[in-house]
Amino acid sequence: MDLVIHRTYFEEGTNGVLFINASFFGFTIELPWQDNTKNLSCIPEGIYEVKPRYSKRFKHHLQLIDVPNRSLILLHSGNDAKRDLRGCIAPVTQLTGLGKGLQSQPLLQQLVSLCYQSHDLNIPVLLTIKS
Repeated sequence: MDLVIHRTYFEEGTNGVLFINASFFGFTIELPWQDNTKNLSCIPEGIYEVKPRYSKRFKHHLQLIDVPNRSLILLHSGNDAKRDLRGCIAPVTQLTGLGKGLQSQPLLQQLVSLCYQSHDLNIPVLLTIKS
C-alpha cells in the first residue's frame, strides 16, 4: 500500500494532503521544518516504511521506520501540531490553520485499520513525503 503526503511548509506549521494508492484520503498536520531538530521539526522528505504499533498512550497507531537522526516517529492523532506533536504526523479530516486541523481520531482509525490489514496480508506500507 502506498501512502503519499504532499506537504506545504509554513513558519507556524506544516500542512499536507494525504493520498492512499493515489486516492485522496485526508490531510495531515506537522511541526514546521526546523532542520530535522528533535521534538521541534517535522521529519525530512523521503520514503519510509510504516509499521503497526501499540502503546498505552496512543493505543493502536503507526510508526515510521528508519527516519534519519530520529526515533519513534509516529502517525497518531492530534489537532494542533505545536501542542500535540513532537515530530510526529497527525492525520486530520479538515485543516483549520497552519499545523491545525479537526477530527484527527476518526481519520487515524481508518488509516490504522487499512495499514493493519495490509500488514496482516504481508503487503508493505510505504509512506512518501514530498513537497
